Amino acid sequence: MFHVLTKEFNSFLNSLIAYMVVGVFLTGIGLLMWVFPETSVLDYGYADMDTLFSLGPYVLIFLIPAITMRSFAEEKKAGTMELLITKPLTDWNIIIGKYFACFLLVIIALIPTIIYYFSIYNLGNPVGNIDTPGIVGSYIGLALLGGVFCAIGILASSLTPNQIVSFIVAAFLCFLMFTGFESLSTLNLWSSNALFIKQLGMLYHYDSLSKGLIDSRDIVYFLSIIALMLLITRIIVGARSW
Repeated sequence: MFHVLTKEFNSFLNSLIAYMVVGVFLTGIGLLMWVFPETSVLDYGYADMDTLFSLGPYVLIFLIPAITMRSFAEEKKAGTMELLITKPLTDWNIIIGKYFACFLLVIIALIPTIIYYFSIYNLGNPVGNIDTPGIVGSYIGLALLGGVFCAIGILASSLTPNQIVSFIVAAFLCFLMFTGFESLSTLNLWSSNALFIKQLGMLYHYDSLSKGLIDSRDIVYFLSIIALMLLITRIIVGARSW
């Protein structure tokens, strides 16, 4: 697994993908937080990081599929999948290694945003007037959300040898699972079941963590979705032996 992880992560660093993803994410979020007047914390007048945590997921919906789209699609197109399979690695070794390589890149993209926290912390009046527990919970939620998006992207990449198709499918599934159930719950069809439908979506659990309440149910939810996506990927990858 570590061999696959190292190989995948080094391939990111040896191409423009890692630098573009991290650069676009930090530049986009930086502009939204500090420059654009509609979302700038300087114009907003409140010491919080809502811009990062409310808009960050939508940025990741497009950036993470750009990372994961090559995971299996490129292997299939180049014909190196068969070569990888012949190595003393199980399907799980390959899948988990590729998954954590993508997830590690997402975490690396998030780490520099901690600078924003310290900046806002010192800009507060009085200094330190910021909801630290809420921000910690939001970071945990954003990291878990990134983990789910990576798992969905890996699944989409295993479905097709075409990287563009993989990107589109992954972005669609990420968006659907993040906001789809929330929108579905607003329909006048569910009556008393509307809350249950809402709880099936990631946005409900992400918002819960963003309040600073680290509930084990929210953590288990995200980890379960990750496990399910990787399990489906394992079934697809293992279908070659059927």
